[in-house]
Amino acid sequence: MNPTEYAPEHPARLAWTEHAPEVYKAMVRLDIAARHGLDPRLLELVKIRASQLNHCAFCLDMHTKDALAAGETVERIVQLSAWDESRHFYTEQELAALELTEAVTVLTDGYVPDEVYERAAKHFEEAELAQLIAAITVINAWNRFAVTTRMVPGHYTPGQHK
Repeated sequence: MNPTEYAPEHPARLAWTEHAPEVYKAMVRLDIAARHGLDPRLLELVKIRASQLNHCAFCLDMHTKDALAAGETVERIVQLSAWDESRHFYTEQELAALELTEAVTVLTDGYVPDEVYERAAKHFEEAELAQLIAAITVINAWNRFAVTTRMVPGHYTPGQHK
């Protein structure tokens, strides 16, 4: 085998968007509603971080490309998986959003800790915080659809609709 050959691409398990088109359309509408009023670069960082935690290759491909298209830097995207060790790459508001993203995504303790919520509340107006929570919830739902059905990464072009 040639060491530069890539492994074969796996097929998707299910074309869920074709079999559940009304759910897909509702998810798209929910996604659009959830992003309202949020900074696009912040939103992409949140989507990338949740997708990293959920091991969603399809969403990582999409949101990394969208972040780059929105003007995000490669360096900040690369450091995102270790954001807590690389805090100096991010604003205090972004750090609060990333911490909230991890708490909502993982729910290790079965709840979002008060201190995490309070830190986020210090950096976002209530309406903006509500939108951020919605956006985190929506990307987690997208991740679960994509991971469960093994949606194939690598074919997304920025500007395409989900």
